[in-house]
Amino acid sequence: MERYDFDKIVDRRGTGALKIDALQERYGNAELLPLWVADMDFETPSFITRALRQRLEHPLFGYTVEPERYRTAISEWIASHHGWRVEHDWLSYIPGIVKGIGMAVNVFVREDEKIIIQPPVYHPFRITPQANGREVVYNPLRENEDGSYSMDFENLETVADEKCRMLILSNPHNPGGVVWDRETLVRLADFCYHHDILVISDEIHCDMALWNNRHIPFATVSKEASACSITFGAPSKTFNIAGIVSSYAIVPDRNLRHRFFGWLKANELDEAPLFAPIATIAAFLEGEPWRREMLRYVEGNIDFVMDYCKKYLPAVRPLRPQASFLIWLDCRALDLDHDRLLYLFVNKARLALNDGEMFGPGGRGFMRMNVGTPRAVLRQAMEQLRQAVEAYDHF
Repeated sequence: MERYDFDKIVDRRGTGALKIDALQERYGNAELLPLWVADMDFETPSFITRALRQRLEHPLFGYTVEPERYRTAISEWIASHHGWRVEHDWLSYIPGIVKGIGMAVNVFVREDEKIIIQPPVYHPFRITPQANGREVVYNPLRENEDGSYSMDFENLETVADEKCRMLILSNPHNPGGVVWDRETLVRLADFCYHHDILVISDEIHCDMALWNNRHIPFATVSKEASACSITFGAPSKTFNIAGIVSSYAIVPDRNLRHRFFGWLKANELDEAPLFAPIATIAAFLEGEPWRREMLRYVEGNIDFVMDYCKKYLPAVRPLRPQASFLIWLDCRALDLDHDRLLYLFVNKARLALNDGEMFGPGGRGFMRMNVGTPRAVLRQAMEQLRQAVEAYDHF
């Protein structure tokens, strides 16, 4: 069986990698250790690059049709990993999940209507609707005593007026790493169904549940959930192919499907570019051994950060994620305001992380760290942070 080297350090400079080549523009320093953008520093698995190379051997790259195995590969993967039988006609390619959110906003939400999000949450959930001229309503998550999060259904009742027509769900949750339990999803589905609110469930991290956690697709928890939701997914996070736009939408409800897929087709947004189906098929047909090895390595990285903070950085409290390679760092005990916290990480620790405030209410005092990187890089990052924190009273 092929073995994979997750300790290998790959130089990504000069490849157009956002994580590297945007450091100077975003942070003012091109030499920071990049632990921000949510792609991993592991090599894209060899079975995907082999499939792409095989197609590159043919000298012509004209218009293409959807490969016969494309929908089968997606539906069989979802069935085997999540117990959800997805019919082929429920599926459509979309050119990115954030783009899909924008498309759904324009199809289903009028300009005088509103969209609910539950911060702290992935920032395009706020930015995309607002940039499309829609009002965003906040239903902040409740922070539990152990630092984990729960949905606030009492507040949801208060903020969801008759103008609210969409709720964007992060499932699993980014940045908190929450794998939502069935009871929570059933309750959310019941609320949204009876309030005529469409749920857009972003499930891009669904194949990265850690330890023995199990992802539950929102649409599977009840008839109401199936009737009031659109699910977005992709192999891109799991198999580190974000640059190959390989997203898809799943719409079980016939009426929603007719409206959304009809709009996609009218604008030719349901037609995948040449390499997206090839990469998707390879990932879902051959990727399980790689996925398992990668997740074990990520778990080791998370344990490393948890142990390091407990021993050397007690004022930085990592929330152990139940899914994905992102850790939500609670830095509030450092007692630094927003600007000084950023100064600590960027100017003193020489690290590029995502600023917690970009995730909305509840994000102040937090930083999001990407641990999908070789252990040696992570160790260096934690040591730089330790040195910076030990000296922070002096700046």
